[in-house]
Amino acid sequence: MWRSRNVWIILSGELIAGLGLWAGIIGNLEFMQEGVPSDFMKSLILASGLLAGILVGPYAGRIIDQSKKKTVLIISGAGRVISVVFMFIALATDSISWMIVFLVTMQISAAFYFPALQAALPLIVEEKDLLQLNGWDMNISTIARVAGTALAGLVLVYAPISALYGMSMIAYIILLLLTFMLKIPETKDDLKQNSVEEHKDQGSFKEVFPMLKRDVGIKYTLILSYIPVLFIGSFNLLVISISEIQDSSSIKGLIYTVEGISFMLGSVAIKYIGSKWKTNSILFFSLFVIGAAELLLHFAHIPAMSLITFGLFGFSVGCFFPTVMTIFQKQVPKEYHGRFFSFRNMLDRTSFQIVLLSTGALLDLIGLENMVLFFGTLSICITLYYLLQMKKNNIHIETAQKAA
Repeated sequence: MWRSRNVWIILSGELIAGLGLWAGIIGNLEFMQEGVPSDFMKSLILASGLLAGILVGPYAGRIIDQSKKKTVLIISGAGRVISVVFMFIALATDSISWMIVFLVTMQISAAFYFPALQAALPLIVEEKDLLQLNGWDMNISTIARVAGTALAGLVLVYAPISALYGMSMIAYIILLLLTFMLKIPETKDDLKQNSVEEHKDQGSFKEVFPMLKRDVGIKYTLILSYIPVLFIGSFNLLVISISEIQDSSSIKGLIYTVEGISFMLGSVAIKYIGSKWKTNSILFFSLFVIGAAELLLHFAHIPAMSLITFGLFGFSVGCFFPTVMTIFQKQVPKEYHGRFFSFRNMLDRTSFQIVLLSTGALLDLIGLENMVLFFGTLSICITLYYLLQMKKNNIHIETAQKAA
């Protein structure tokens, strides 16, 4: 795997783009913290971009399946670069409206970019290396998150917010140049076949549903993958709220750093854990730990406890998501990858939007301590329900390859 030029290009691009992405996210939070007092309004602003991504999801899946993945990656990468221009306008005019335009265009680009990348990974490495590559891809993303947030915090001490978006634009331009260097093996016959299939089925996602009905393991894995969204979708608002409760701006960087390092440890450990544990055991153990971490956030007013909580969460999702992604890439037939990953991406954005709005409203209404008790209890109950269902129906989720 490490001899592949494509692997190094993708991982290098992930690192560089991640630095720019998280510099921009810190800039977004800083911009909103100064001008938007309500947590619910913050969640509405963030959700505006996610809604745009949801609306283009079906179209993105169809395009990815009948187009070259590299072409989709290049065009969506260029869209990222252009989107940053709108944030510069927002800063110059001190306008939340222009920030929303920035979020919308950024999320539309992401709606094409990430499903195309997920569909491309199985094409550039052998199946036996997929779990390792998914782990390293997420690992690199986390390194970028830790370094990006730390660097962004340092930049804000000495420079205006606009410097963060300057970093973002430079990073996205470098990513775009690296994407031109990719060589993704795709045959014209495959693209032609997908195009014909899509012409027959203009619904784009229509053929995904029978596949999910046939393979209950994939369907259950898809459902289980949204349990951590209660934590992830509310992550940034939680960080802001904890910072305000503890009256400490430095805790933001510490939380991102601890969670990021723990995620990296989990994504590295998963290769060893995967050789010892069954896939079902990894998924459900990780989900129960995530639910417990949400409950522990009830004590977020204690700095050490908040860091321990995010550390547990980081390690758990570091094990959980590479395993889930490998299951999808191997079990879902490749001719459905574009549509399936776009469908999943659309569900991601829908669930993130719901969680964002719910988090903003609940923080205003009942406060952090009560909200996390609700989230934690809900996560554990749903996990327990599907664990019992899988035991009852004797369903085993594995990472074995599925015939197309």
